[in-house]
Amino acid sequence: MPANVRRPAFMHKVDASRLDLARQFRARPFGPHSSELQKLLKILRWDPVEDRIIAVQQQRGGIWQLARSTGPKGHPIEIFEGPGYATPAEAQWAIFRRRWERHTGQVLCLEDDEPLPTEGRLRTNASRRSIVAYADRFSVEAGGRIAFKVSAQTSYHAAIEWLRCGDETGVGVKATPIDTPVNGDYAGRHQTITCGSYVEIDRGDAFALRSFTLLACIWPTTPTLRRRQVVLGGRDYALEIDESGMLSLNVGGPALGSGRPLLERHWYLVAASFDADTGEAWVGQRPLLRYPAPGDTTAAAAALIEAQPGALGGFRIAAGFDGSGAVTGLYNGKVDCPAVAGRALSLAERDALIHQAKRPDMGEHLVAAWDFSREIPTTRITDVSSRALHGHTVNLPTRAMKGHNWDGSEYNWKHKPEHYGAIHFHDDDLYDCAWETDFTFEVPPDLPSGLYGAHLTCGADEDYVPFVVRPPKGTSRASLALLLPTASYWAYGNTHLGLEWREGENVRGVFTTVDATSLYLHEHPEYGCSLYDHHSDGSGVCYVSRLRPVLNMRPRERLWQLPADTHIIDWLEEKDIAFDVITEDDLEAEGEALLRCYRCVMTGTHPEYPSKRMLDAFAAFQSGGGRFIYLGGNGFYWRTSYHPDLPGVIEMRRAEDGIRSWAAEGGEYYHSFTGELGGMWRRMGRAPQSVAGTGMTAQGFDLSTYFERMPASFDPRVAFAFEGIGASERIGDFGLVGGGAAGWEIDRADARLGTPPHALVVAVATDFTASYHWMKEELTHTHSAINGETCPLVRCDMVFYETPQGGAVFSTSSIAWAGALAHHGYDNNVSRITENVVRRFIDPKPL
Repeated sequence: MPANVRRPAFMHKVDASRLDLARQFRARPFGPHSSELQKLLKILRWDPVEDRIIAVQQQRGGIWQLARSTGPKGHPIEIFEGPGYATPAEAQWAIFRRRWERHTGQVLCLEDDEPLPTEGRLRTNASRRSIVAYADRFSVEAGGRIAFKVSAQTSYHAAIEWLRCGDETGVGVKATPIDTPVNGDYAGRHQTITCGSYVEIDRGDAFALRSFTLLACIWPTTPTLRRRQVVLGGRDYALEIDESGMLSLNVGGPALGSGRPLLERHWYLVAASFDADTGEAWVGQRPLLRYPAPGDTTAAAAALIEAQPGALGGFRIAAGFDGSGAVTGLYNGKVDCPAVAGRALSLAERDALIHQAKRPDMGEHLVAAWDFSREIPTTRITDVSSRALHGHTVNLPTRAMKGHNWDGSEYNWKHKPEHYGAIHFHDDDLYDCAWETDFTFEVPPDLPSGLYGAHLTCGADEDYVPFVVRPPKGTSRASLALLLPTASYWAYGNTHLGLEWREGENVRGVFTTVDATSLYLHEHPEYGCSLYDHHSDGSGVCYVSRLRPVLNMRPRERLWQLPADTHIIDWLEEKDIAFDVITEDDLEAEGEALLRCYRCVMTGTHPEYPSKRMLDAFAAFQSGGGRFIYLGGNGFYWRTSYHPDLPGVIEMRRAEDGIRSWAAEGGEYYHSFTGELGGMWRRMGRAPQSVAGTGMTAQGFDLSTYFERMPASFDPRVAFAFEGIGASERIGDFGLVGGGAAGWEIDRADARLGTPPHALVVAVATDFTASYHWMKEELTHTHSAINGETCPLVRCDMVFYETPQGGAVFSTSSIAWAGALAHHGYDNNVSRITENVVRRFIDPKPL
């Protein structure tokens, strides 16, 4: 184990004599498990991310190999040489054995077990993809056009396909090529991704300064990164954080350091100046929270330097220039009120800055002073000096951040923007890859609505770029619409959660296995993050974009979000039910007018991230007689906002409770795009139960279970849904997602949270394992009676109720439901109930 990684000291040790528990795990690695084995597994699953035994898959569908993680994205993974493991169950057992050995110091080798591999090699290139791509949009109208941007090592073949199912391991991928002019061979080329956010000042010529002063308040998050980070500067001078973590002034030659490293996540007033006439350089840092010695990090230094800056124009904040003018030296952290002047500081001004934290008045020598509290929702950067040297952000650094003067008197930036004058920059921010277009598909006006994909093959490698063809605006071609939850697709896009979430194993109930796509994303952090991830500096990710290759939202990926939603498309096609496909991106753009074209709208499996406009559209649609089928779980949970100007990007702040992999900083709960309060819709008085009758109550990821009919299912109001279903038969004791129709993330009815009083709970699932846990936002105190074996609120409710003007809502309340539709050739009770409901809901006869 690395010397700098300390293994936690556990109150309860692993008893090496309990081989009976090891045998129990080997027999059933995915559970259910006895209480004693559960306790053992919880201990083993607290191993730190920086030194955790895992299993990785280097190629899709390949073997699993034992490995060791060494840190978050970009860090090498030690892969142990050996024959590998053919199934996830075998990989789970190998991980268990190695962790047992590390905790007990004793080798675990039961009957017929082969010795575990011991020789490992640190790898940063274990995965491979010779072709990746994305499109300029996800949803395109019939008769519209969609542009594809491809990066390929060699020539490649492109074909447009209709996608019916993207599940490779269960139903099987079902894709049909369609004849289009863009099908054919193309020359490959490498297209790069430039990550990292910064500010580019538009008129760089104004900063060709011989003498100067640079000023800012900064809150650095990675001063010990051991690389140069530019706070602000021009082509031949810059205020930086050097490799040792010290503030320094670089004027083209040897840098002048302050002499004392900066503390991370502390506010500083920093400055540097240079006098071209005398050659004197000065740099100083004054913490705004000053500790007594020896914790005081106030520092300053002066020296004579032979330098002649001012020959080159250009200016950036949070990044610098290399010799060619390209971006380098990306900075992590907040910057507030940066300014530039055309003279050096006097001795008195230096002393006032260091001893009183007083900013100098540069008067007529002020070149620029940027106020980041202006125009927060935009990418514009405003210079409040008389010169109007404005700029713009690149790659969407996070705005509406607490500034150096925030005092807790206001938590909404719109009410007191002057307290939110900071921008948080990250070296892994990414908005738009900005690749060139390789080919454009002119969608035929008569192409049926559905899910399609550009299937790209390059040698033995392939990539799919999925997209939706929808009817022209204001029209429909069927009475039923399948609304794909694209905001959730982007929220989960390119997630690093599997490897980086410290608590993830105890949440999922399994040891970490990293498939080929997740391994590739770990080794290539330039593809950006999801809303579940932390930036490289440890702060939570607030913005995500679709203008990049989103590699886990493809056919053949694990059954989550888009791949799982294709089970619904496949079933609708099998049942010959006419439908259009529309998206949440469309709904955000058009509102309730999009839904008004349909008699019935059904959701995907996990519509977790709606915006206010989406919820308003659902409410208007239902109150106007529309029928609504909720085929998912954990829907309508987090609030998102779309950018008012930039396409393809959403924002979310994980504020005030909820199941989350990171938590927003206090005082930073309001969205920068819209000024809306971020967090759970439940905390804003619009709980999921007010949308579809049920809302999130529990989650678990080991085994799914079945529903049982309730007395309300025999009510004549809902009898149509259960035609052909026996009174006592188990509903969905099968399926591709955990082996049942009720599972993974599940919802329940609750009148206090918005379930209508006339709603019928027609079926309930209750037989959940101890890996399922009641949602934390409902706990008023800590206790242990919160799992599927001990908590009555860990249940899944199937609900029906009528809405005004002949409408109705039907909710299955489970992510796993759609995974059971194709069982036994689509002839099963989950399929039958779904068909009964859909056919009744598209029937114009009032309910």
